[in-house]
Amino acid sequence: MMRAPSWRGFRVLLLLLFCWTTFFVLTPAKAEPAKSVFVIPVQNEIETGLAATLKHAFQEAKDSGAQVIVLDINTLGGRIDAAVEIADLIRSSNVPVIAYIRGHAISAGAYLAMNATHIAMAPGSTIGAAEVRNSDGEPVDPKVVAFWRSEMTAAAEFQGRDEKLAVGMVDRNTEIPGVKERGELVSLSAQQAVEHNLADGVFPTLQGALQNYGFGQASIQDFQPSVAEKIARFVTKPTVIPLLLILGLIGLGAELLLPGHFVPGLIGVACLGLYFFGSMVAGFAGWEAVILFVAGIILLVAEIFVVGFGILGTLGVLAVGTGVVMAAYDTTYGIKVMLVALALAAVVVAVLFKYFGHLGVWNRLIHTDVQEKAAGYTPNRNLRHMLYQVGRTVTPLRPAGTAVFNGQRFDVVSDGAFVPVGTDVQIVLIEGTRIVVKAKPKDGDANLVIPRLPEEQSDI
Repeated sequence: MMRAPSWRGFRVLLLLLFCWTTFFVLTPAKAEPAKSVFVIPVQNEIETGLAATLKHAFQEAKDSGAQVIVLDINTLGGRIDAAVEIADLIRSSNVPVIAYIRGHAISAGAYLAMNATHIAMAPGSTIGAAEVRNSDGEPVDPKVVAFWRSEMTAAAEFQGRDEKLAVGMVDRNTEIPGVKERGELVSLSAQQAVEHNLADGVFPTLQGALQNYGFGQASIQDFQPSVAEKIARFVTKPTVIPLLLILGLIGLGAELLLPGHFVPGLIGVACLGLYFFGSMVAGFAGWEAVILFVAGIILLVAEIFVVGFGILGTLGVLAVGTGVVMAAYDTTYGIKVMLVALALAAVVVAVLFKYFGHLGVWNRLIHTDVQEKAAGYTPNRNLRHMLYQVGRTVTPLRPAGTAVFNGQRFDVVSDGAFVPVGTDVQIVLIEGTRIVVKAKPKDGDANLVIPRLPEEQSDI
């Protein structure tokens, strides 16, 4: 016999279905993390200060959870060592990097773009012409050329781009049919870069480029270098470092010659302070370099006032030079710059010493009084004829002092007693240039005892 379905079980089933549906309706769906873009400007010259700034920028992008980094490039190039350091940063980044070339990516700028995951270009922008050039006009070391060529090739290989184009940007002797003739460098416009699969497209705005890569709705965060980083980037330029060192050393040297004026010393301290500040912010140096430099300055100053037989001065020069070299981004460059700065500063300080040394500390260390005839001084000669002459003191005799005889000034000593200024005195003994006097009694010469003339003086 069949049993009729239980309405109670059916009601329980309906209740469970209602609860299950309600749970999915009321439970919010797990939202996807918002996409974010971190934009880092790469403008002007590529130098060591920029490399230090980009390290901070990449770390900040990683900490903020950015899903892509955009290098906003507009540069005519710069230093090879700085570019290689930045390229290593790009390659090792766990966050994809888009190079958006807004103006020019020439030389080292092209090298940075070649290392990026994607390349996007603005209308009118260019990329290429990465030939090595020497700023001082001397021939470029073939080793440097070979190194730079291999770096450009490695950048193309790393991102799967045309290696011949990369080599053609560096070596003008490479011929690429349809791109360039022998003797020219590869330099591509935005459209040409797209045609040769070097760039992904031409986009008038950064927003358009981000739309192409799927980040059109992403939030954009612009990297803003700190004031300290901006200062460090400027003062660590190869053209600024020598100027800071030269002015700094000249300022300190001038302050020693002209103490109390403060301006040369302030300029010197400011220039050297900027040099070490920039090196520390850029990560080239630590406090040990500053301590060495300050210790060297103290030793040089001590050499002036303490008899050290040149030991303190030598240690001071070594400490100053070591501090400057340690603060430089490259040891060889630091040695060259320090030697040039010392040489130029020595010349300038020597000129200041010659023309203005009498105004400074040297005037306190060197006795410069001259006994001139116009002031009443007479040269050394036989003074025995002055025995028993009467004169007047112009300084107190304690027991030494000065007296005037017949309108001429002489250094004299009393017979032991104190003689005040303006007292009439009589010469009682002459031994070489030593003149001994005795105060003359106020009541005249009657009570003045005149000693017997020694036999050796009897022929006067």
